[in-house]
Amino acid sequence: MKQDFNWSLIRSFLAALDCGSLLGAARALHSSQPTIGRHIAELESQLGVVLFERTGRGLLPSDTALRLADAARTMEQGALQLARKVSVGETGISGTIRITASQPIACVLLPPLLARMRSVLPDMQVELVVSNAVTNLLRREADIALRMVQPDQATLVAKRIGRVTIGAYAHPDYLRRRGAPLQPADLIGHELVGHDQADGILQGFARSGFALKREDFALRTDDLMAYVAAVRAGLGIGFIADYLARTDNTLTPVLPALKIPPIPLWLVVHREIRTSQRIRAVFDFLSDAVPAALQAA
Repeated sequence: MKQDFNWSLIRSFLAALDCGSLLGAARALHSSQPTIGRHIAELESQLGVVLFERTGRGLLPSDTALRLADAARTMEQGALQLARKVSVGETGISGTIRITASQPIACVLLPPLLARMRSVLPDMQVELVVSNAVTNLLRREADIALRMVQPDQATLVAKRIGRVTIGAYAHPDYLRRRGAPLQPADLIGHELVGHDQADGILQGFARSGFALKREDFALRTDDLMAYVAAVRAGLGIGFIADYLARTDNTLTPVLPALKIPPIPLWLVVHREIRTSQRIRAVFDFLSDAVPAALQAA
């Protein structure tokens, strides 16, 4: 890459990578589609590589783009951290912020990050709401939400800040009793922990060619913390977010080569309040800290 390049090129690259289209990237950065296109073309020229394949359905990232993504995100995090420190020092941000997240994120992922945020934003108080309901933001019951599904309401602004990877786990007692599966097909002969009403695990098996039914699971629950507790108790093999499983040394990974699609994690704010300095500061902190925490896990 040439020494003198515009930081906007990296921002446009990451936005295009996250949004999957020039139009989506333009909306995310409050720019124009031609501008994002020029930035991508200029960055490709400077690097001497092709970053995206233009298709009728959007942008398809090349292998080179995927390899560069981590370095680009590190640059982005550094720039955001610098801007945040300057902003906090100049404005003395204070007040209360209400954050909503699902149970595992609120109970496991967020608390250490919020403790760090106290040193950056010491005059901010946090109200943490444990819920999956997007209506928390629509009804102004929360300022910021972390969600596993991108909201489609026009009044909400969402930024994809990371991916939650998932693995198969079991307790050592279960593995001593039943043995460890050696290949994905072996899971069919094992006791499995599944969901009750949610069908994500069933759909995952179906995509792999296994037509399982709810009755094929030894225990079913949609409460994610109860789900982890069931696997920890040795009830069977379960499918758990890696960041959550790695906080518990009683959970043993099985079938590490099993390919389970990661789930995107979105940071969501109401469009009309995104200009608030108080909300902006917390939004920026989380958009920096959460991806790093997921990678560290």
